[in-house]
Amino acid sequence: MPVRAHSVFLNCPFDERGGYKKLFDPLVFTVYDCGFFVRCGLESIDSGEIRFNKICQMIRECPYGIHDISLIALDPISGLPRFNMPLELGLFLGANAFGRTRHKVCLVLDTERHRYQKFCSDLAGVDIAAHANQPKKLVREVRDWLQAQLNHDVASRRVHREILPDGDVIFGRFREFLKDLPPLCRDRRLNHRRLKFSDFIPLLEVWLQAHRTFPH
Repeated sequence: MPVRAHSVFLNCPFDERGGYKKLFDPLVFTVYDCGFFVRCGLESIDSGEIRFNKICQMIRECPYGIHDISLIALDPISGLPRFNMPLELGLFLGANAFGRTRHKVCLVLDTERHRYQKFCSDLAGVDIAAHANQPKKLVREVRDWLQAQLNHDVASRRVHREILPDGDVIFGRFREFLKDLPPLCRDRRLNHRRLKFSDFIPLLEVWLQAHRTFPH
């Protein structure tokens, strides 16, 4: 995949057993609707590629990262917690501290702002945003953070200032996209209930191209 200046490494749960899909879809939509691009472990399937190496490569290529560490509860089957998200967050923070590439910026999300102190106290001092497991609140937090990155680009590179729509507006657009998704899938002989990430993104880009209401 080509490296893009506005690529965002997305670190969050990908399976649907934990119920994260209700947050995952609006999260991905928000990133794209704000003019950025998602990089995550779902973007390619290669049985010969070591997952850890793929993650390291994506982190290396992405100046931005969104890390949701909210889903760390014990798995009902194994009885063990899920530590993939904290691990990848650590990799991203380490890349920022020790890497030789441009400065990396990340947004850390959780259900509550200070809950991390109970399971990852080394994150003390990190400004964590809370979404309370509410999709609309998550969209607001992500939109505000992406706007801050655009503002920083203006200050550092004197590029044209871009003001993103309010988070509630973006969430409303996401709901419109969900209504239009089934016919989009039917036109392309896809089942909207079994969409793979590699199908979801092109459909999202098609919809955004047809429903662009603000410049990028």
